[in-house]
Amino acid sequence: MSKDKDLVGFRVQSLEYQTKLTKKFANRQAWKEPNPLEIRSYIPGTIIDIQVEVGQVLKEGDNVLVLQAMKMLNQITMPFDAKVKEIHIKEGDRVPKNELMILLEE
Repeated sequence: MSKDKDLVGFRVQSLEYQTKLTKKFANRQAWKEPNPLEIRSYIPGTIIDIQVEVGQVLKEGDNVLVLQAMKMLNQITMPFDAKVKEIHIKEGDRVPKNELMILLEE
């Protein structure tokens, strides 16, 4: 196969192929493992109610905040037992997808 600098090789079973990457694929953000101590917005929306304070110890399933998105109220709950280290939002804030809202500590 040709050794064009724009081509990228990959294997499927025992066959090797060459292809060009699209600009969108080449410029994508690299995947990184999510930090379990960060509560991030999974959809864009508006913060309606923050139900925790810095230093508060929470149990798995405790309510953390209410995020309004697409006219629906989404109750965000604790994924595990932890302490609230930092709150990066306030009521009324509009947050985009994947915005850091609350930082936890074990």
